[in-house]
Amino acid sequence: MAVIGFEEKLWAAADKLRNNMDSGEYKHVVLGLIFLKYVSDSFNEKWQELMDLDPDFAEDRDAYMAEGIFWVPANARWTFIAEHAKTPEIGKVVDNALDAIEKENVTLKGVLPKSYARPELDKRILGEIIDLFTNMNVGGSEAKEKDVLGRVYEYFLGKFAANEGKGGGEFYTPKSVVKLMVEMLQPYKGYVYDPACGSGGMFVQSLKFVEEHSGSKFDISVYGQESNPTTWKLSKMNLAIRGIESNLGVKNADTFHNDLHKTLKADYVLANPPFNDSDWGQSSLIDDPRWKFGTPPAGNANYAWLEHMIDKLGQNGKAAVVLANGSLSSNTSSEGEIRKNIISADLVEAIVALPDRLFYTTGIPVCVWILNRNKKHKGKTLFIDGRNLGTMVNRRLRELTEADIRKMADVLIHWQSDEQYNDVQGFCRETTLEEIQGHDYVLTPGRYVGVEDEEEDKELFEEKMVKLTTTLSQQFKKSKELETEIKKQLAVLGYEI
Repeated sequence: MAVIGFEEKLWAAADKLRNNMDSGEYKHVVLGLIFLKYVSDSFNEKWQELMDLDPDFAEDRDAYMAEGIFWVPANARWTFIAEHAKTPEIGKVVDNALDAIEKENVTLKGVLPKSYARPELDKRILGEIIDLFTNMNVGGSEAKEKDVLGRVYEYFLGKFAANEGKGGGEFYTPKSVVKLMVEMLQPYKGYVYDPACGSGGMFVQSLKFVEEHSGSKFDISVYGQESNPTTWKLSKMNLAIRGIESNLGVKNADTFHNDLHKTLKADYVLANPPFNDSDWGQSSLIDDPRWKFGTPPAGNANYAWLEHMIDKLGQNGKAAVVLANGSLSSNTSSEGEIRKNIISADLVEAIVALPDRLFYTTGIPVCVWILNRNKKHKGKTLFIDGRNLGTMVNRRLRELTEADIRKMADVLIHWQSDEQYNDVQGFCRETTLEEIQGHDYVLTPGRYVGVEDEEEDKELFEEKMVKLTTTLSQQFKKSKELETEIKKQLAVLGYEI
């Protein structure tokens, strides 16, 4: 995908305007304006087209709805907002615009952030941000083709996640991790489900995968759930600007205690649930029918998430789930027994170990579980050890490159299709259920793939020995010098050796 190149400049310009505004607060101010600009630009493009045909059609609401374009009332169009950017009442103008769009478009009810008129939001800064976006066309046909707004929205989400640190990671899974999961699962057609969907990154990447393989966005149906109310809104907006029809429920809700998709049987589950969540309300869910492999412990939700997702899979369903590495080996409070039961049911198709420092929330290394209700290789599991992959983008954050993603995804795809697959010492290996049993059902890839073969040393033995003995001789000489100096200093202090 070609780099448009203005995202970073736009961020730098917008960030200068932030002043003393809290990052979490600023996130909603900026993303709400990007959304408003997008729907207005998209509407305006269609409006102009209709005006050229027949001015009477230009204000016909049905002409827009038929093409999936949000109807934007006159007081919500960007030209009207831009005209008021330098006025003291600009906050109220923006709130009214968002309110009008919600009232006219039922899918956005209760979604848009209408809090621009609040006194603590500096109206001068708000006006300057609006001016910034006025000069950016994000809704025209060329912009849509390049996914300009989606790119800006996604870029800003990532930057906010980085700036907010731990809190930011709650709504954002790093793009390279999402892409790896999607490339491994290959969601061509069917129901895609994410029970902890954050800002919707799994769905966006799934759509990109379908389109890159000449499919249609109408080939997949998106179902998700998110417990955080502001994150739920971010996701609704993120999907709306890309024209992805989705069912994220009528509101935010806790997946364990209020499953909004009880009857769903998904073809694909893609998820990055909270790592090692210790307060998930197990006590009121002891006898839940989802726990077919054992009741998950109260102090850690990892296996509750796994069992919930397995329960959601259709008869040919597949899942890719990011979890903390502890899930691969923990025996605490029934976790070992649940893992044994999931493995014995032949649901674990692959386990992928990833490097550390991939996430904003934590530096710990994580893994991806690939689950499959209808494995091609019955009784077999593929282990991939990607701990040595990835490139540091700064001192505390690592990113998987396109080559890393392809390397891991292709191994799984080739193994599944029996094409060009070979075990690679230290990287990947096909393993039997019996061997996993022999390791007490521990799924850590390093146990199975072995140690990477060292590159053959082509230096002649005689040459190497000359180098080693020369170095050793120099070190002995230095050692004697240090010994003499130490004795000398001790003698000064009155100690003889």
